[in-house]
Amino acid sequence: MGMRIGDARRLAAEWVREQGASGEGFVGAYLGGSTASMPEEAELPAGSDIDVFVVLEGEAAPPKLGKFIYGGALLEVTYLPWSELDSAEKVLGSYHLAGGFRHDRILADPSGRLGIIQRETARSFQDRFWVERRCRDALQRAKDGLSRAEPELPWHDRVTAWLFPTGVAAHVILTAALRNPTIRLRYLAARGVLEQYGLSGCYDELLQQLGSAKLRQARVEHHLAGLSRTFDAAAAAARTPFFFSSDITPEARPIAIQASLELIRSGNHREASFWIAATYARCRKILYADAPELLKPLAPDFDELMDDLGIRSQADLERRAQRTLAYLPRLEEIAATIMERNPDISG
Repeated sequence: MGMRIGDARRLAAEWVREQGASGEGFVGAYLGGSTASMPEEAELPAGSDIDVFVVLEGEAAPPKLGKFIYGGALLEVTYLPWSELDSAEKVLGSYHLAGGFRHDRILADPSGRLGIIQRETARSFQDRFWVERRCRDALQRAKDGLSRAEPELPWHDRVTAWLFPTGVAAHVILTAALRNPTIRLRYLAARGVLEQYGLSGCYDELLQQLGSAKLRQARVEHHLAGLSRTFDAAAAAARTPFFFSSDITPEARPIAIQASLELIRSGNHREASFWIAATYARCRKILYADAPELLKPLAPDFDELMDDLGIRSQADLERRAQRTLAYLPRLEEIAATIMERNPDISG
């Protein structure tokens, strides 16, 4: 029996009271992510954490604390500067911030400022004007990322720089449907949206940008086995802090490995490929910094996956980026169709 959402939220609130609120410039804290909209009595899904956002005064915030176990719950704590969300307009127009204020999931708000933003955001969240604004925000993020070529970076960093803006295409679809732009399960969630709105035929187009449209289940499971070797080596070697460091630890292994295996064996292997590739590249970055002697022995596993995704060289990265950039107007049309068919969008 797993943990209930309500119990995990109470543990998150306790952590904020005991530790999170003690920092200098504390404004407040709230819950975001995929679990924020789930009912209290629901069971916390396997491979899910509780996303806690701690808001601090000023223009900048420290690096995120990341994932850790607290009272039996896996929390992921991120710091945000108040300047990013000091008006409802800023929050409503940001596709990655607005969902956290759609529901009242505030854990601490000593000044009442977060509550004001939350109420204003919830009131206008479903207005067509703001939904379109958030879709444009996601499209622009994809465009900006895919337009940047930095061939001087190590290979794993170049893969990451291509992979994440490519994956924002799934977030455009989720944003149009008023769904949480989930990180790890973005393609699975986008598929559900496309099916719901009679657009299933568009799904392979989305996977083609990633390169996983034709991957077979056994092949993806093979790649996960390779990732598990690299993951364990990186988790053991990690010394240099990165913003994602807490994702590559023994505590986070169930999310990276076991949850991916469950996804694959449930027939969602093409969808699992995104997070497998992302985790692989991050592990390679850790090895590059802290155990470079392991890069070459473990390289064939990573190269096999990238080969199956159709990425073998810098030229491949640039060609794929250009193809996805050319796909963005089509993606914008798909998002517009979803918004037209979505009965929950007003105005």
